[in-house]
Amino acid sequence: MEAELKSLEAKLSQLIAVCQQLRAENHQLRQEVASALSAKRQLEDKISGATARLEALLQQIPEDANVS
Repeated sequence: MEAELKSLEAKLSQLIAVCQQLRAENHQLRQEVASALSAKRQLEDKISGATARLEALLQQIPEDANVS
């Protein structure tokens, strides 16, 4: 009986350690996701700005400039 309790205690300690490790990893992954989402938003803003500038430049090209 004593051996079974020791074994159960050891398994429980391992389970607690794994849970703590997974919580730490989960926290780190959440931070990485938040950082990636922020970078994605910044890139989307840059693309949007570049698209607007390109469209404005295209509007300035005269229609007959494409005719050879």
